[in-house]
Amino acid sequence: MEIKVLKDILGANDQMARNNQQLLDKHNVFAVNLMASPGAGKTSLVLETIKALQGKVRVGVIEGDISSTFDSELIAGQGVPVVQINTGGECHLDASMICNALDNLPLADIDLLLVENVGNLVCPAEFNLGEHCKVVVASVPEGDDKPIKYPAMFLIANAVVLNKTDLLPYVKFDSDRFREAVRGVNRKLDIFEVSCTTGDGIDRWVSWLLSQMGRK
Repeated sequence: MEIKVLKDILGANDQMARNNQQLLDKHNVFAVNLMASPGAGKTSLVLETIKALQGKVRVGVIEGDISSTFDSELIAGQGVPVVQINTGGECHLDASMICNALDNLPLADIDLLLVENVGNLVCPAEFNLGEHCKVVVASVPEGDDKPIKYPAMFLIANAVVLNKTDLLPYVKFDSDRFREAVRGVNRKLDIFEVSCTTGDGIDRWVSWLLSQMGRK
């Protein structure tokens, strides 16, 4: 009986991801993969990060969505280069998509590349993009049990941004329980509590980003 071996999709993706990172390194671009469930506030965090880094770091953005250009239009309004990737149903970005996007970005004019992944807390964890850093964006309205329900996402991350902290007085959310759950999955994770509505905590988040880039 003939045995057919299917293509190692993740292996091929990882090779493409390595190629992407080599290209980014060649242009001294530091890439961050932002992952979250829909509505956690990834785009809001991108916008606030761009504003906080204005005049300090040249930012570029890759926007991943199943469809539409709504978020990329908001980001383009900030005067930064942005490429929209519409996956047409895929629940994640992959390295091949990022490769195509990099071909359409002025990498020589970018220091920090923010990649907003498709809203999903499962699939994006499995696909390396060539990024230098992975960040999970959680939010207060989602509840404090996300690290327990989606451990793989928090296991591969370098940091967690807890967004919408301005809603803490109005939502049943235990910050200590959330932190304990995160630490239970990955003790090395840095955790940043922010509100993209009020601006609270953005400075600390941005300072961490700059430190990861080797800047202060």
